[in-house]
Amino acid sequence: MALLTCEKLCLGYDNNIIVKDLSFSVNDGDYLCIVGENGSGKSTLMRTVLGLQNPISGDIIFGEGLKKNQIGYLPQQTQVQRDFPASVWEIVLSGCIGQMGFAPFYTSKQKKTADEAIKKMGIEHLKNRCYRELSGGQQQRVLLSRALCATENMLLLDEPVTGLDPKVTADMYELIDKLNKEYNITIIMISHDIDAAVKYASHILHIGKKVFFGTKAEYLKSHESGFFGIREDGENI
Repeated sequence: MALLTCEKLCLGYDNNIIVKDLSFSVNDGDYLCIVGENGSGKSTLMRTVLGLQNPISGDIIFGEGLKKNQIGYLPQQTQVQRDFPASVWEIVLSGCIGQMGFAPFYTSKQKKTADEAIKKMGIEHLKNRCYRELSGGQQQRVLLSRALCATENMLLLDEPVTGLDPKVTADMYELIDKLNKEYNITIIMISHDIDAAVKYASHILHIGKKVFFGTKAEYLKSHESGFFGIREDGENI
């Protein structure tokens, strides 16, 4: 059974439909990139999957025992969040809040989970630093560590490289790819970077006037890829 199945979703606000009849599934170990024009409903889809808003119609089905509070989420940052005056350790550990229930303190297991997430992101040396003093790339690693604390098998990433310079962007993509391939974490990522989608993704969901869902190879052969000027070999036209 798929980890996540969306069936005939209609998404929007106040009955104003942005996307309709959207169906796709995500299996364990997939790397799905969601691409499409601005305002096409990509972030709305992600918030709906997380239960932060309701679909207008349709169904979202979780499989393999997955629950909404067991999905790691990395949203786009606001300026206020970038200036948050907390330590790296405090922010990463807060990713375990969904597992605490009514407990007043973090358990030793949750602290171990946070430590392991920090190590996966290679930011042990930043553990006691103030978050707002870090570079943009360092902050994204911290937030990715936080998202890892909430999950063992699925991450939802909303434009995780926005505002980063090319080298830091490349490093971030490599980290995400490592999480997918070495730690078998299923990735669902919104991206405007079609080159990265073609390089790393196993599947593509293109939301626009027409909707495409399929493997990367199928996407490159489809007429939808012409929107981005992509040839079947993945090179820009």
